[in-house]
Amino acid sequence: MEEKFIPYEKMSAKERRKIDNMRRGTWGGTVPVTKKVPSGKIYTRKQKHKANFDV
Repeated sequence: MEEKFIPYEKMSAKERRKIDNMRRGTWGGTVPVTKKVPSGKIYTRKQKHKANFDV
């Protein structure tokens, strides 16, 4: 017999937890913080062109 479709909201907490654990994966060794793109609005103290800065 075919299982009936049950909406996620109406499932028991145990069933939802089981589905969530199946969907949840790993980051594969990557750290999400290192993937953050730096904002262009914030001030950076580093000089952009340090090689061209000769005094």
